[in-house]
Parts: sequence; C-alpha cells; structure tokens
Amino acid sequence: MAFDKSKIRNIGIIAHIDAGKTTVTERVLYYTGRIHRMGEVHDGAATMDHMVQEQERGITITSAATTTEWLGHQINIIDTPGHIDFTAEVQRSLRVLDGGVVVFDAVAGVQPQSETVWRQANDYNVPRICFINKMDRTGADFVRAVGTIRDRLKAN
Repeated sequence: MAFDKSKIRNIGIIAHIDAGKTTVTERVLYYTGRIHRMGEVHDGAATMDHMVQEQERGITITSAATTTEWLGHQINIIDTPGHIDFTAEVQRSLRVLDGGVVVFDAVAGVQPQSETVWRQANDYNVPRICFINKMDRTGADFVRAVGTIRDRLKAN
C-alpha cells in the first residue's frame, strides 16, 4: 500500500547502551501488529538484532530499520546502537529522523552515552520524547530519572 508522504514518519530509538532500545522497538512492533511474538534481546531473538554478533552479545552494533503502520500512518523505526564505539551509527541515523524516542533506564537515569546522543540530536534539530524504561527493576525511581533528564540534559 502506497502512503501519502504526509503520513510517513521516521522515528529513531536512541539511548545509552542497555537502556532497552531494542526491547522498546520490539514492543512497538508487537503492539502495532507488525510481529506476532515479542523476541527477547537476552535470548538472541529480537527482530531488530539480525547480525550474529548482535545476537551473541545482546547489543545493537548497526542501526536497523523497519516499518510498521499505526492509525493510517507509516512509521519507519530506526533502532540505533547505544555503545560509545558505535556513535557514528547514531549520527548517520539522526540525519533522516522526524523525531526520536530517547530511552532512559529508570534506575540509572541519564548516563554518559545518553548525553552524547542527546547532544547529537540537538545538532540535527531532532525533536524528542523521553521514555523511562525498566520501571519494574529494583531501585527504579521515575521522579529521580526525570530529574536527571532535566538537570543534566536541560530538557523540559
């Protein structure tokens, strides 16, 4: 099905390593009906981690793109790596984004690579929303995590 260009959105999932970017992407794909079973990163079964090295290490190495549909819109999703060694991958992805979802660990809050990807998104004027992940973990604190975003990233 061809989409009107005004109904296409390019969204990036960006964050520090292990914040849960691929897991969040997996959930979006599941709840939009794109996939029928949620793969788990720790099992090497995530849809977006297609390289053997990614499956073995449980991390994203290269940006991976997929598409899904929601409420009459085509949503192109780019799941980006979070490791500092792959920062250039994130930068390449930011150039084409209409918006970004920045994932933060509810226990750790803002981490060093969170600051890097936030700064990169500023450089490319990418509008963002923040998603606090891992709220089920011991020590998770939503208010503290949001506080670190406001304090360290000067986000509102």
